[in-house]
Amino acid sequence: MRTSQPAPQQRSSLTLYLSRQASSPARYLLEQLVMALVGWMPTVAGIGLRAVLYRLILHMDGIAAIENGVRLRFAQHIRLGRNVYLDQGAYLHACPAGISIGDNSFVMHGAVLHVYNFRDLPHAFIRIGRDSLIGELNVLRGQGGIAIGDRVYTAPLVQLLAVNHVYDDPTRPMVEQGITADGIVVEDDVWIGAGAIITDGVRIGRGAVVAAGAVVTQDVPPHTVVGGVPAKVLKMIDGASQPRGAVYF
Repeated sequence: MRTSQPAPQQRSSLTLYLSRQASSPARYLLEQLVMALVGWMPTVAGIGLRAVLYRLILHMDGIAAIENGVRLRFAQHIRLGRNVYLDQGAYLHACPAGISIGDNSFVMHGAVLHVYNFRDLPHAFIRIGRDSLIGELNVLRGQGGIAIGDRVYTAPLVQLLAVNHVYDDPTRPMVEQGITADGIVVEDDVWIGAGAIITDGVRIGRGAVVAAGAVVTQDVPPHTVVGGVPAKVLKMIDGASQPRGAVYF
């Protein structure tokens, strides 16, 4: 079911800022204090201190390695599985439905996992399964919900955008017409090539491959290779060998 929500009403600048950073002023102060104390510290020493002190502000199921310079917002709604790795410069902005990352999964340098649920959407979240890798400079916008399975690999500069603007009425500004947020599902064992864009409402089937630079606007069947703008099925993955460079990623 499609969801459309108007933009929020105006509030004071300070109140609006705090409401988009943490669930309460007290939580904002706690999270910012902990990150100010140890969030900047480099090397293994910093990783070790964050593995201990960040338990005050987020949920860890085991040991997680968080590099320096990782930005967290609504940290109480972030859950990290065992052996999760957050690389330097990653940005996780969780809504009340939160961000969860499964065991042994990596979020690489500069990746943005952003829900930014200022429209109070009930299904805004990002969930990543086990043994997955979110590549460098990826952008995941989870207002409609993003569910990523196990052993999913995304190359650099991939975008998963589970939100879209309503623009049907030419007499009204687009920002007043609300958004739609249907969600994105990426099933297990998927590989998404560099620079690919996955749009709202798409499901990528198990074992599929998305070629570099593809813009995916339709569901992708399991065990297929898709590519192009908009993306179309290029071949079935049937176990037959292929020459190197037959599909570019």
